[in-house]
Amino acid sequence: MPQNHPTADTDRIAAAAARLREAAATGTPAAPVRDLIGRDDVEAAYAVQERLAAERIEAGATVVGRKIGLTSTAVQQQLGVDQPDFGFLFDDMEYAHGSVVPADAILQPRVEAEIAFVLGADLADGPLDHAQVREAIDHAVAAIEICGSRVADWDISFGDTVADNASAGGYVLGAQRVPLTGFDPVAAEMAMTVDGETVSTGSGAACLGDPVNAVVWLARQARELGEPLRAGQVILSGALGPMRPVTPGAAVHATVTGLGTVSVTFSA
Repeated sequence: MPQNHPTADTDRIAAAAARLREAAATGTPAAPVRDLIGRDDVEAAYAVQERLAAERIEAGATVVGRKIGLTSTAVQQQLGVDQPDFGFLFDDMEYAHGSVVPADAILQPRVEAEIAFVLGADLADGPLDHAQVREAIDHAVAAIEICGSRVADWDISFGDTVADNASAGGYVLGAQRVPLTGFDPVAAEMAMTVDGETVSTGSGAACLGDPVNAVVWLARQARELGEPLRAGQVILSGALGPMRPVTPGAAVHATVTGLGTVSVTFSA
């Protein structure tokens, strides 16, 4: 059977989805799925992601937004890609500011601080350029993304992380909501601490030059795939500094200038 035979592709996608599904169900990270779908086959990786997302929706979960990953040049170079990626945010992935995340909720958790945008208008029509996207954003808010990997030891290629819903685990939004008329995402400075020690710093400029640029990229990708961004959705625009691992009992606190603070604790 030829390598690119549609049935073979479908079988490999199904097998990759099954491997990641089993890891999530059992709480035991699995081997990477790149042996099945390749390291950088974008189409196959998103096909796995969409299959798993459809299963979650069928089981009752609701899509509340998207996350954008790989917005830093350094991380792109590390994975050998030249573009960001994205995953779905579901209603059961949000944790309240100041809350406690159960120890078994997210596999191999790592945290990163970023700017989240909440949309006030759909991004389905028009040029989807910077001006339109900026206008569609209702407000910005400081966020902690809790990344999680169903792949053992975070041994991921681009294909692995995309298939695994862009390594999305959960997220926390701060309490301060600021319209873009009073906030410059590019100039924002971020500092994140774990147990009081500063572990990550960065700025808005580290996220594709402007976090709004990341939303422009996402809006175009989402529309192309037939699932445009909608009013009310939360968009995690990408890390402003390095992602860091956390252990049980860790207290994470992030500050983004102009947006205040956001914090979360992991149960022991």
